[in-house]
Amino acid sequence: MRWRWRQRHRYCSVILFLTALVIAGGLVFQGHWPSQNSQEPQTMTTISNSTLMNLIKLKELEESPTPGTSHEDYAILQQQLENFLNISSDEEMTVARILKDEPYKYIHNEPSACLLQAPFLVLLIAVEPKKTDARDAIRKTWANESVAGGLGFVRLFFLGVNQDTQRNHSELQHTIEEESHRYHDIIQQNYRDSYNNLTLKTLMGMYWITKYCPEAKYVMKTDSDMFVNTEYLIEKLLKPKGELTQKYFTGLRMSDYSPNRNKESKWYMPPEVYPGNRYPTFCSGTGYVFSGDVAQRIYVASLTIPRLHLEDVYVGLCLAKLKIEPAPPPNNLLFNHWRVSYSSCRYQNLITSHGFHPNELIQYWQHLQSNKHNLCQTSG
Repeated sequence: MRWRWRQRHRYCSVILFLTALVIAGGLVFQGHWPSQNSQEPQTMTTISNSTLMNLIKLKELEESPTPGTSHEDYAILQQQLENFLNISSDEEMTVARILKDEPYKYIHNEPSACLLQAPFLVLLIAVEPKKTDARDAIRKTWANESVAGGLGFVRLFFLGVNQDTQRNHSELQHTIEEESHRYHDIIQQNYRDSYNNLTLKTLMGMYWITKYCPEAKYVMKTDSDMFVNTEYLIEKLLKPKGELTQKYFTGLRMSDYSPNRNKESKWYMPPEVYPGNRYPTFCSGTGYVFSGDVAQRIYVASLTIPRLHLEDVYVGLCLAKLKIEPAPPPNNLLFNHWRVSYSSCRYQNLITSHGFHPNELIQYWQHLQSNKHNLCQTSG
């Protein structure tokens, strides 16, 4: 009985603390999660939040103390920071409560995708609804089941809704429905599909892994205009015969980046939204890889961090809170957020290259496959 009382007391403490955070700063999503019955797709907007500002100021003070700050004041600030960074004392209990209700209504879902076999690799591919040709090209190339060599492998396209999918008798939505029935790889939910909602789309991928595929060994999040050498990723980086890594996250590391304060820029970050002078280390959203356990950790952390529209930066904030440092890839040329000039030897020894049209993707992939057994000199 005493053990149960302690467990209940611990649970209540966690709930009260999380509730206080929500009231104090609106740290969960803007407003509430829409219910299953919600008909209006939701749009995520960036949030100005005093709690985030205080957190960043505390962190900056911790790294570079201000003259005149007493040791006692500094200790108090440091303790406040530590309290914020270690909110949940019972992760399993928190996750069970979070997973009770779906965040957004599913239009298409594949809840059984991981039931037959715990996959070695899940590909989470962010794609716009209209990118039908891109999805078809990816299915024929780097996300085809044949690349996994018999390992458990799941390919999923994540998308929301827009004006084109919501029109009466929408031809686009009908095409998406046909894709879903044929390939069973579409995860479509009732949120607004837009650039500013890329963070939301990524978090829906993390949520899906947490609820429907928690035994996945590794996950890769990438985009629909990418070339991904999945075979190299599996055999050389993740190594199926090696030991499973926990709290693993890697990609093209972006270290010591400052927020862009140019209002005309696509990556503009208002100082009232993120007042810090530096972002924590993050990996380019064009393609990053992580162990399956990290999906749950990121999703839970996201419930206490105000949303930023820059998806890769936001994931970096979650990792910083979790004290998970993105690991450098074994070769700096593996992950690229630019278009790498093509040669079969070069593409045999990278994982990502950016900026491909569907017809180019098929052309380059076929050429690479026909030349992949040719010997190439590699460095590093």
